[in-house]
Amino acid sequence: MSISLLGTKIGMTQVFNKQGTCIPVTVLRVGPCVVTQIKTTDSDGYNAIQIGYSQVAPHLMTKAKLGHLNKSNAPALKYLHEYRVGEISDLNIGQVLTVDCLKIGAKVNVQSKSIGKGFSGYQKRHNFTRGPMSHGSKNHRQPGSIGAGTSPGRVFPGKKMAGRLGGTKTTIKNLQIIDINTEKHFILIKGSIAGKPGSILNLQA
Repeated sequence: MSISLLGTKIGMTQVFNKQGTCIPVTVLRVGPCVVTQIKTTDSDGYNAIQIGYSQVAPHLMTKAKLGHLNKSNAPALKYLHEYRVGEISDLNIGQVLTVDCLKIGAKVNVQSKSIGKGFSGYQKRHNFTRGPMSHGSKNHRQPGSIGAGTSPGRVFPGKKMAGRLGGTKTTIKNLQIIDINTEKHFILIKGSIAGKPGSILNLQA
C-alpha cells in the first residue's frame, strides 16, 4: 500500500556523501500524522483514509471540525487530508503514522503549493525574448502581435500572455530520500521542492 504523509518544508541545505560529493537537499518535517477517518466501499463507495497533521489548541478550531475529530478521539489537528488506498485492513482509526515507514534511498512524490509571484509579464512568466534596447525602440518588454486582425478578429484561447504566476499546486516526482531522523521527524530529500519554508506539503511514497 502506498504511504501518504503530511509535513512542513523547513528549508534547503547541502550534505556530503562518503565519496565527498556535495548533494543539495531539502529538509522536511514529516508527521506524526493521525488516522482520523476510514472510508470503505460499503459505507462511502470507495476505500480511503483521512489523516490529520499539526496539533493546535482546541479554541483555534471550528466546532464542526472538532466534532469530526472527536468521533475518532483524535486531538485538535489543523490540517486534514484524504487519499484513496487499495486496502485498509492494516490501518486503524487513531493509528499514528511517522517517518518510520519510509526508507533511505526510496523514491517519493512531493506535492506542495508553489511560491506566488503575483501578476507577471511575458518575459518572467513565459521566458519570451525582449525587444531591441536601442534608441527609438518602444517595445522593450511589450507583447507585440497577439494574432491576426480582421480574420479571425479575436485572440485564441490559451494564448500565452501576462497574468498571475505561481501559487499553484505542484507535484515533483521521483525524489530520493537521502537521510531520515526518526527522533525529530526530519527527512532529507535530494533536490528542491516547490513552496516557501513553512509551507504544508503532501508526501507520497
